[in-house]
Amino acid sequence: MKKRKFGLAMSLLLSASMLLAACGSDESNGGTGNGGKKNDLKVGMVTDAGTIDDKSFNQGTWEGIKKAEEEFGVQTKYLKPAGTTEAEYLKEIGNLYDAGYKFIVAPGFKFETAIFQAQEKYKDAKFVILDGNPHSGDFKPVVAKNTVAVFFAEHEAGFLAGVAAANQLKEGDVGFIGGMEIPAVQKFNWGFQQGIKYANDNLGTKMTIKPENVLYQGSFDNVAAGQQIAAQMYDRGVKAIFAAAGGVGVGAINEAKQRAGAGEEVWIIGVDSDQYEDGKGKDGKSVILTSAMKKLDQVAIDMIKDELDGKFKGGETLTFDAKNDGIGLPEENPNLNDDTKAKVKEVYEKIKSGEITVADEQGSLIK
Repeated sequence: MKKRKFGLAMSLLLSASMLLAACGSDESNGGTGNGGKKNDLKVGMVTDAGTIDDKSFNQGTWEGIKKAEEEFGVQTKYLKPAGTTEAEYLKEIGNLYDAGYKFIVAPGFKFETAIFQAQEKYKDAKFVILDGNPHSGDFKPVVAKNTVAVFFAEHEAGFLAGVAAANQLKEGDVGFIGGMEIPAVQKFNWGFQQGIKYANDNLGTKMTIKPENVLYQGSFDNVAAGQQIAAQMYDRGVKAIFAAAGGVGVGAINEAKQRAGAGEEVWIIGVDSDQYEDGKGKDGKSVILTSAMKKLDQVAIDMIKDELDGKFKGGETLTFDAKNDGIGLPEENPNLNDDTKAKVKEVYEKIKSGEITVADEQGSLIK
């Protein structure tokens, strides 16, 4: 790796120091991975509607970037915009670019128009947008040569979570709390309902998911609302809630922890990343039955490694699903018994082989 010239290094240091005033930023000068060598690549991320510790999409993506720092020695930084408009996203993208962070990861569909603008404005930068396609506002995808668009088969992850919950609980009601009613969240819901139905039809379970127990809160950051919605569902006798809702889901977890601490048996199904640790109460037990995961951290690492290897898939739209192990449940599921784990593994292999096809659109799922 060539050493940077002194003048360039100084200019980058000065630019980076100017970013200290930016809203909600965090910077690291690179890990000691890659044989102890630091890497010239500077990887930036702009957070979406949630926070960097949202126990979900932002956090999972950032954790992957930090793993890449450790493994490859890249330098990393994230910025949290003041809001969620195109202008506010572009401002922070520009701040990262000006400080030399020219590999920028944008987690979420809200970045679609901002990345459309940025990929044209900063042609020597590389962009990775998760769960979205760049467009000008007309929803016609334009993935430039310096951009990769990444999607996930959330419906497959939701299906596995539905099978696991049904087989573990056997009978009773389950619920779903979504954040914004967007495709990525909807697919979790639709897949979950199909998984419940599959278990009822094939595994002898008797689970129900009633229309009043399927609700989209409308945001990803209203923790209090998530707790209130979860309380209402539990009061109606729901045993487990699948919360695909970012900070709203954190509120649902908080409600479950309070009730479990008081002796109730209630569960949460986590989302995006393994939320088992987040569900632990004072007794060390977790209310997280399992989690429907998108391998956000691994995808972030893979995209960074591609860039380092000169194999950046610019101009492409990638989908991560069961076939390429881009989704799934956690490797460790302490609250699932061996029978459930075995059945989930069997179902996963059937999805992977194509024997089971999970629909990515709504059908006649709620009865």
